Amino acid sequence: MAKEKFNIIQSTCIPIAIDNCNTDLIIPARYLASTTRDPKFFGDAFMHDLRYDPAGKPVKDFVMNWPDFCEAPHPGTHEIIIGGQNWGSGSSREHAAWAIAGYGIRVVISSSFADIHRNNLLNCFVLPVVVSKAFHQELFSTIENTPDMEVKVDVPNQTVTNMITGKSEHFEINSYKKYCLMNAYDDIDFLLSNTDKIEQYEKNR
Repeated sequence: MAKEKFNIIQSTCIPIAIDNCNTDLIIPARYLASTTRDPKFFGDAFMHDLRYDPAGKPVKDFVMNWPDFCEAPHPGTHEIIIGGQNWGSGSSREHAAWAIAGYGIRVVISSSFADIHRNNLLNCFVLPVVVSKAFHQELFSTIENTPDMEVKVDVPNQTVTNMITGKSEHFEINSYKKYCLMNAYDDIDFLLSNTDKIEQYEKNR
């Protein structure tokens, strides 16, 4: 998983309108036996059994294979997923978050997330953004009419904006996780950044 500081992310989006999209759809169970942490391996496995048929050919009807959404991900292109409600339900496999991060996604927007998956995303430097059902539906409607529409996610101000309609909403994020994302810190990095304070505390005990 890439450690990249979060500030303002403005990107086109991939709409995956699957309610209750579970972690077995996000990454099939057979990939869990792998010992690699190669981001490309898990990115290639992201939504694999919906993206490809048993012969390994792209499924034309699946949104990630549509011409507007099938470009190889790179910074500034398709860094955001608009997912169905209750995104990441099912098993708690952390590999689902690895797959999303490995595909190049930095933000997943939904009206609700499974709690464990939401935390796994944050730990893998993917920001889960919860919006109202009305705004959620507006994003899907806008992208249906304008596939190259962009969404702006302002992490410092905790806002998400539909750049076509101008509609914006505030989203919640744990202050500790926000600090870590904005500084590209995992939990160990955060502790190391406070080494002096920890050592001083030990001396004063």
